[in-house]
Amino acid sequence: MSYIPRLQKKYIEEVVPALMEKYNYSSIMAVPKLVKISLNQGVNGATSDKKLVDIAVKEMTEITGQKAVATLSKKAISNFKLREDMPIGAKVTLRRERMFEFLDRLMAVALPRVRDFQGINNKGFDGRGNYNFGITEQIIFPEIDIDKVNRIGGFNITFVTTAKTDQEAMELLKLLGMPFKK
Repeated sequence: MSYIPRLQKKYIEEVVPALMEKYNYSSIMAVPKLVKISLNQGVNGATSDKKLVDIAVKEMTEITGQKAVATLSKKAISNFKLREDMPIGAKVTLRRERMFEFLDRLMAVALPRVRDFQGINNKGFDGRGNYNFGITEQIIFPEIDIDKVNRIGGFNITFVTTAKTDQEAMELLKLLGMPFKK
């Protein structure tokens, strides 16, 4: 038998029945689910120092457990000393088991390490059932060694769900254990 992450088991055993009862879905397949989690980081000063992007890719790979890739600029902007196809950030997309493992570590370990944490903002929904929020410091993750960090940077996390409305997506994330503000 293959390994099933704790949160995935919780989704199957607790979240699906709770959402079925609350929204009266006709089928289990109609219940909203988490499709993917995307992490994006823009690196300030990447135009002058190429190593900063490599460091960001390495850190994001350590945080997620999956190889991150450098993002390239789409067009040249002379005022920013930016040329086309120049590395300016890092991104990674998590699906299936890695997605649930990352979400579990984010909620159980990383978010409680944020100073004066009151919960995450519930206004990050986009109207189509997806949720975005930003993390200001990558050092909240235990995989990052604080002594080796030469510059603190944040990144954006996007949760993509199959929910049709923001209310359904918020209920899904709440049942999975996401700590929203009261």
